Amino acid sequence: MNDRSAQPLAIRDAASILVVNRNAARGPSVLMGQRGKAAAFMPSKYVFPGGAVDPEDGTARLGGALATRTAARLGAEPRSPSEVTPHAIAAAALRELAEETGLLTGSQGLAPEGWHRYGAAGIAPDPSNLIYMFRAITPPRLSRRFDARFLLLDAGHIHGDAEDFSAACDELSHLHWVPIREARELDLPFITEVVLAELGALLRASGGGPLNEPAEVPFFDNRDEVPRFSRIT
Repeated sequence: MNDRSAQPLAIRDAASILVVNRNAARGPSVLMGQRGKAAAFMPSKYVFPGGAVDPEDGTARLGGALATRTAARLGAEPRSPSEVTPHAIAAAALRELAEETGLLTGSQGLAPEGWHRYGAAGIAPDPSNLIYMFRAITPPRLSRRFDARFLLLDAGHIHGDAEDFSAACDELSHLHWVPIREARELDLPFITEVVLAELGALLRASGGGPLNEPAEVPFFDNRDEVPRFSRIT
């Protein structure tokens, strides 16, 4: 008889979004929240908003398009048998941001079907300001496995009050803007620490000007027992 418990866990496509407030009173800050103690994956850890890509994300009607280079990079190094598209990844990031924090980005227009927070506000979600900055596949033997793409958004593109989390669901608690210089004092997953370091480098490179795409996107590929590190150009 086959031992089902020995079969490798399926890897799900996922998107996380780092919203950065560079005008915060305590210095450049990133939006984070804490997962519940009973969560099956990374309990009690502080993380960025995000989650798995849903099938409906691939056809969600958005109010704009990804930048050409961003879309090309998100489509690089596809993982078989996944057929996820750059559009689906971007839609998942914006949908999860709305669900987990109540924050929206876009302009007046039609919301995708089922995106109730966008629909109530009459906003069409716009991914054109997203910056692709990191990718990581969860190592084997964990309770959940994800192929996570990390996207960056300047808080200046948030529609409305970026301090208002009243419409957030209860998946993340203690939602707040964490000064980047203090974020590592929180209880973080290892990969979150790495992403924060990359974020710091991007902010320094911006010199206070517009945030730009990184020269290369780091990719921690842990789909197999032997990890692989590469850079997506």
